[in-house]
Amino acid sequence: MTPESGGYADAVIVAAGSGVRMGGVDKGALDLAGRPLLRWAVERMRAARSVRRVVVVTAPERIADLRAQPWLGSSDLVVPGGARRQDSVTTGVRATDAEVVLVHDAARPLASSDLADRVAAAALEHGAAIPVLPVPDSLKRIEDGFVVAPVDRTYVVRAQTPQGARRALLLAALEAHATGPEAFGDEAEVLARAGIRVTTLSGEPTALKVTEPADLSLLRTMLPTERRHGWGSDSHPFGPRDGLRLGGIEIPDAPRLHGHSDGDVALHALCGGLLAAAGMGDLGRLFPAGESSTRDIDSREIVVSIVGRLRDAGITPMTADVHLAAARPRLGGARLDAMRATMAALLGIEPDRIAVAASTGNLSGDEGAGRVISATALVEVTSS
Repeated sequence: MTPESGGYADAVIVAAGSGVRMGGVDKGALDLAGRPLLRWAVERMRAARSVRRVVVVTAPERIADLRAQPWLGSSDLVVPGGARRQDSVTTGVRATDAEVVLVHDAARPLASSDLADRVAAAALEHGAAIPVLPVPDSLKRIEDGFVVAPVDRTYVVRAQTPQGARRALLLAALEAHATGPEAFGDEAEVLARAGIRVTTLSGEPTALKVTEPADLSLLRTMLPTERRHGWGSDSHPFGPRDGLRLGGIEIPDAPRLHGHSDGDVALHALCGGLLAAAGMGDLGRLFPAGESSTRDIDSREIVVSIVGRLRDAGITPMTADVHLAAARPRLGGARLDAMRATMAALLGIEPDRIAVAASTGNLSGDEGAGRVISATALVEVTSS
């Protein structure tokens, strides 16, 4: 089989670590632009032309939850890991049956599908291959905190994943050390110990591994992002009931706006802007006015639902500018600040990224007559 003939590799993604340097957190579950790191790794490996199936190796207690994730494909497998890296990799490789196996860290979410294809092709040709990067910094050997000698970096590189090998070679090398006391740092080390030559190819600076919290912050600056804007608007008349819902807060002494839900025009305009920016249609399609399940629904629940949809699609709310037009009630600074804080909490962003303003005087039409309240919202989101 040749690289041109399609999928000839299985990708084993290792996500069974304890995340000691991350405070015991499951690194694969950490959020990056609305998606867990593991999802990034799975989707990028699955997108590689050489890869036909993904095998995720995780801690036994996480298996049921992972298998229920909608972003795992029907052909993807989830298997339990072991105490050491090589134990987890062995389990994953045994679950494969492709000619080539790629072993990848869940904590390297931005390694590209192109890198996976290049590693797979090199492994198919040479037997085993890994991506590497040069070491740009000067290296020093130290003793007791003092520099004692320089280290020649000419023959030193940084190894990345995915690392690839013909399945038969990798499995034999792993099983030869299955019961031994040694713990290997990566697959290249196991293969080299078995006498298998491992070729190298250029890696990717963005294929950074998340080991400490600062690494995740750095990754977020590396994400290729697209900024989008959406415009939403809504208007409702006053109804016979008291308890105005506006901007996620309640004003008990003002009449409530008439609508199928709680009539919160500010949050409805905000939702409209989010959906427009994300290209997800309009609010009426997701929450039809004729359905009994949405009657009198708290509009804050609608916002939470929509934000969840956006995050599942890799879209993150960034800013919102909401404007209200209402002759009544009077909307002072305290109420507008409370609305801003509520909206920020619902969107999961800082309050200084939200602007809420109101026009209450010199209005014309139904707003000026005090019959309705109208709202508009300009929303900015980013997608990765």
